[in-house]
Amino acid sequence: MASEIHMTGPMCLIENTNGRLMANPEALKILSAITQPMVVVAIVGLYRTGKSYLMNKLAGKKKGFSLGSTVQSHTKGIWMWCVPHPKKPGHILVLLDTEGLGDVEKGDNQNDSWIFALAVLLSSTFVYNSIGTINQQAMDQLYYVTELTHRIRSKSSPDENENEVEDSADFVSFFPDFVWTLRDFSLDLEADGQPLTPDEYLTYSLKLKKGTSQKDETFNLPRLCIRKFFPKKKCFVFDRPVHRRKLAQLEKLQDEELDPEFVQQVADFCSYIFSNSKTKTLSGGIQVNGPRLESLVLTYVNAISSGDLPCMENAVLALAQIENSAAVQKAIAHYEQQMGQKVQLPTETLQELLDLHRDSEREAIEVFIRSSFKDVDHLFQKELAAQLEKKRDDFCKQNQEASSDRCSALLQVIFSPLEEEVKAGIYSKPGGYRLFVQKLQDLKKKYYEEPRKGIQAEEILQTYLKSKESMTDAILQTDQTLTEKEKEIEVERVKAESAQASAKMLQEMQRKNEQMMEQKERSYQEHLKQLTEKMENDRVQLLKEQERTLALKLQEQLLKEGFQKESRIMKNEIQDLQTKMRRRKACTIS
Repeated sequence: MASEIHMTGPMCLIENTNGRLMANPEALKILSAITQPMVVVAIVGLYRTGKSYLMNKLAGKKKGFSLGSTVQSHTKGIWMWCVPHPKKPGHILVLLDTEGLGDVEKGDNQNDSWIFALAVLLSSTFVYNSIGTINQQAMDQLYYVTELTHRIRSKSSPDENENEVEDSADFVSFFPDFVWTLRDFSLDLEADGQPLTPDEYLTYSLKLKKGTSQKDETFNLPRLCIRKFFPKKKCFVFDRPVHRRKLAQLEKLQDEELDPEFVQQVADFCSYIFSNSKTKTLSGGIQVNGPRLESLVLTYVNAISSGDLPCMENAVLALAQIENSAAVQKAIAHYEQQMGQKVQLPTETLQELLDLHRDSEREAIEVFIRSSFKDVDHLFQKELAAQLEKKRDDFCKQNQEASSDRCSALLQVIFSPLEEEVKAGIYSKPGGYRLFVQKLQDLKKKYYEEPRKGIQAEEILQTYLKSKESMTDAILQTDQTLTEKEKEIEVERVKAESAQASAKMLQEMQRKNEQMMEQKERSYQEHLKQLTEKMENDRVQLLKEQERTLALKLQEQLLKEGFQKESRIMKNEIQDLQTKMRRRKACTIS
């Protein structure tokens, strides 16, 4: 819910102190409490280009991110502002404002490259903000994009050659959409006399030179990187908002005091971001919420601090470890809650308890499946299965103890009057044994009629009767109305009855064991069934991602082959032209 957001202004998410990047614990604490999916918009660009103004507009505020009014860079590190998404109910808009690139006070391009790379890794929409037109100077300033292959890894593989640049098409599966915002744009949008839209202008500006010289490669490299890395590209142009002297008071000015064209351009930009920026997702279609973004920040920053390269695959696996462990606990908590509500101990039969366990177990597995992802070798699901089995055994033990306690208490209430009569000598007289046996049968019947004695009812009764065998035998032997033969027959009858009860308990024990084995098999099949369904869904998602990546790789290959073909054609045309010129020169001389 939106009530989870308590940010009245931005907060530093990643601190940049003396060139060292560190995650801010207070900001991470805020993220950890946000459970909704997140749309993450990051903006980067040279310092003093008006990035913060656009971010404040996206936040719906006039103030927030520091605008500054001098030649110094105000924002240090990466600042975060989480607000309810204005057009996506149940979503959070996360705005990331980065420190200005190229700050002369830092004198360290490497630090800028890490800020740039982190903005790419954390966002679902990446905004590059610059002043003026898209010319070679603007492209030269965007050289940070050419360093991404040296700053980010998509996969972690022991067989990977460390000196080999990863296939850039692999980045497409997790790179954000790209938006280029051009501030103080003063030219007419046209090429070869034809009007252009801002998007067409961006496409036109990203055209490559047909050549293979060092100069051509330098020209083409940033353009190629933007074309290959970012799956979706958009461009916005902005007029100068006010006269240069009033720029320092920009956040205090009302829209009526600004250039109307600029106001409309900002509104169009915000509308596009609100409507088209996607929810931040990870490989497998996993939507990023606050705790997941927190984990990504920590993983990436820790990797950079340790001198390693941020790796998307490692980040997802680290996140999976955290979330899958939490998913196991969440599933167990659900199981315990359901069993606590449904189970009344002792149950009449073992099967009654196992049926309740099976229903709660199925729901617990569903909870785990929904909350888990990338469970390598199904280790966490195996852990869940082991814990659920232990919980089941604990309930069985509790059920057995509850039944024993219930039956023992019941026997005490029902049979204590009989014991008192025996002590009083009521049955120590001629004919007393038959009276005792009749009384015993009546009390056993009363015991059997009592409800909810549980699975220990027979065993506790037989144990009690066995403990009273000496008392029964004493009454039998002192009854003078019985002959020795009748006494022998009665002793044998009691033994046979006891043996029959023991055989019955043994059969019951075997039946309980069979029920437990059947339950184990059902549990296994339930885990297998839900895992199979999840794997099929994951397979479909993976196929979609692979098809997208393959299409982009094919597009990249065709692009490469197309330029190679064009270069060969141009080379042939040049050679033909040179030949014709030589022939003309020869004819002129002759």
